[in-house]
Amino acid sequence: MKRKAIKILAFTVAMLLLFGLFGACKEETKTPQDTGTKETSTPAPQQSDKGGDDSKGAEPGDEDKDPAAVVANLPRNETLYFAGLQWGPTNGWNPVSSDMNNALAITTASAGSRITVFETLYMYNMMDGKMYPLLADGDYKWNSDMTEMTVKLKSAAKWSDGTPVTAQDVAYSHEFAVKYNTNHALAFGPYIDTIEAQDDRTVVIKAAKTADGKPQNPLMVVQYLGQSYVLQKAWLQKLEERNNFNEADIKKDRADDVVYSGPYGPYYADDQKVVLKRNDNYWGQDKSMWGKLPAPKYLAHAMYADNPAGEVAFKAGEVDVCQQFIPNIQDLWLKDGLPISTYIDEAPYHMSASLPTAWFNTSSYGLDNPVIRKAIAIAVDYDAIIANAMTNQSPTFKQVPRSIMNPTDAEQQMYNKDAVAHLQWVGNDIEGAKRMLDEAGIVDTDGDGWREYNGRKLSYNACCPNGWTDWMAAIEIVAAAGEKIGIEITTMFPEWSVYQTVVTAANQDQYDIFMMGTDGSSPAQPWARLRQLMSSEFIGVEGNWSGNYGHYSNPRIDELISLIPTETDPAKLREYYTEAVEIYLTDVPSFTLMYRPAFFHSVNESVWTNYPELNDGENVPPTNLVNGYGIKGLYMIELVNP
Repeated sequence: MKRKAIKILAFTVAMLLLFGLFGACKEETKTPQDTGTKETSTPAPQQSDKGGDDSKGAEPGDEDKDPAAVVANLPRNETLYFAGLQWGPTNGWNPVSSDMNNALAITTASAGSRITVFETLYMYNMMDGKMYPLLADGDYKWNSDMTEMTVKLKSAAKWSDGTPVTAQDVAYSHEFAVKYNTNHALAFGPYIDTIEAQDDRTVVIKAAKTADGKPQNPLMVVQYLGQSYVLQKAWLQKLEERNNFNEADIKKDRADDVVYSGPYGPYYADDQKVVLKRNDNYWGQDKSMWGKLPAPKYLAHAMYADNPAGEVAFKAGEVDVCQQFIPNIQDLWLKDGLPISTYIDEAPYHMSASLPTAWFNTSSYGLDNPVIRKAIAIAVDYDAIIANAMTNQSPTFKQVPRSIMNPTDAEQQMYNKDAVAHLQWVGNDIEGAKRMLDEAGIVDTDGDGWREYNGRKLSYNACCPNGWTDWMAAIEIVAAAGEKIGIEITTMFPEWSVYQTVVTAANQDQYDIFMMGTDGSSPAQPWARLRQLMSSEFIGVEGNWSGNYGHYSNPRIDELISLIPTETDPAKLREYYTEAVEIYLTDVPSFTLMYRPAFFHSVNESVWTNYPELNDGENVPPTNLVNGYGIKGLYMIELVNP
C-alpha cells in the first residue's frame, strides 16, 4: 500500500519540512469583518504560526500565557493544521447562531456534526450507517409504535466547567431552539414534539405525530441524535438573560464565555487564523468513552485566500489535513514524492457520497417521454466526465452501478442489484440509444440530422451555473451525447443568481436539462434522497430547494416514500428500495453524472501519521477527523518523529 511506503519517506523529510519549508506559503492579510458584535479582547499575534523549531514553541503551563503569544509560535509536534474548512475570520463561538463562520468549532451536518467543541448524543458513521454513543450511554430505544425514543446519558460526561451533562441540558437545548428559531428547530421541529428529562440521566424524545397517531418521520428523529448539539442549560439561560430574551441579540452574541463538553475549547481567533486548544480535563478520557485524550494539543486553521493557496501550504507541510479538491492529487506522491496520502490508496482516492445530478424538465416537449430521457442518459460518456471534471477522483458507474444510492457499503446493501441490473447503464452507449429511439419511432424524417417526436424537432438546452467548471464540463459532455444520437442539445451557463431562481421556481419552464446536487450521507438516507429525487410534494412549490426540480410524478413512489420511514423489517425495506430503484431507472426523471466525495480527505504525513484509511480495520469515516465518528481519528494519529 502507498501509505506504508510514504511512512518511510516521511521520517527522512519531516525535519527538512519543519525547518526549511514552513515559510513557503505567505498568508493573505484580511480586514476583520464588521459583524455588528463586540470585538474580541484578544490581541493579534505579532508573528505567523507557520511552525518552526519546537524548542521555541509553547511550553508546558502555557495556560497562564497570553494566547496570542502562544499562537504566534505553536509547537509543531502538538498542533494539527487544517485547510479547506474555514474561509474568512470567525465571528465568535455561539453554537445557537448561524452567523459565527467558525467552521472548525461549529458545523452541524446531516452526515454527522463537527464535534470538536460541542457534542451530540451520538456519532454517525457513514461507512456502516450506524450511530455510535458519545454523550449517550448505549443504544437508543424506541417504543413499539416508534413515537417515543429513550436515551441514557453517560455518567462520566461533564461540561468544561466540571458540572455533569444531564437530561435537563438535552431537554432545554431543544426547548431553547424552538423558542428562538435556531437551525435545530428548522431542521427537526416538524419531527420532534418534545424532549423531556425523565431523570438526570434519562431522556425521552417524543416524535411529532400525524393525524392518525403515527410518527411523522422516525428517520429524522434518529438523524437529530448525531446532528444537533447538546448545550448546557445554565449557560443558555445566562445567554438569554444578558440579551434580554431577544432572539436577534442572542444570535449575535459572540459567546466568548461558552461552556462546552467537547475535547477542545475556544482558544484564539483573528483575521488570519483560528485555534482550538485541548481540554486536558475532557471527560472523554474516561474508560466509558475513548480512554485517553486526543493526540494533538491544538487544532489550527489559517485563512487561505483560495484553493491554490491552501494547496501550496499543504504540499509544503504547513497543513496536515486538507479538505479541498486538488486536481490529479496522485501526482503529489507519484511525481513529486511528497508524503501525502488519501483515504483510499488508489483511484478514486476519496469516499464518494454525494451525487451531482442532471434533471429533466418533464414538462418540456418530448421529455415527458421516458424513452427520450433514457436514450439521452445512456448515451452520455460518464468516464469522460469522471476523467475531466473529477480527474478520476470518483468511482465509475461500472465500479458502482447506478441507482438512487451513494457508493458507501451501507447504502449499496439496501437494494437488490441483481433485480435491476438489466436497467442499469455505464454510459457512452450510442448505438443502444439510437436503437431505443428507432424502435419507438422517434426518427429523423426530414433529413436535417435531428430526430422528431410527433412531427416536432427534438431540441433542448442543458444548463448549469457559470463558473462551476466541473459541472460545466459535465454538461458539455451531455450536449455532445445528444448530437451523437440525433437530439440537439445546446449548453447555457447563466449566473448562479439567475440560475437558482429559475430552477427553484414553481413552474420552471426555461431549462430542459439542468444540474442540481443531491443529498449525501446521513441516518435518513437513502430515504431522504429518494424523496428529493422523486417526491411529488415539491411540485408547484415556489422557492423549492427541496427536490424533484423536474416535476416528476408517480403515485407509487409517493406511497413508498410514505411507507419507508416507519418500516422496521430489513427485508421489507430492501424490497421497497429495490422497487424505487427499478422505477427510477425505468422512468429516468434525472440521472447522476458522477459520484462526488462528501469530504476531500487528504493528509500530509510529514509530522503526523496513522490517519484513518479504508480497510485499516478501524472503519473510521473520512470526515477530516472532526465530523461524527470521524473524530476517532484524533485518537489514532501519532507523531512521525515523537
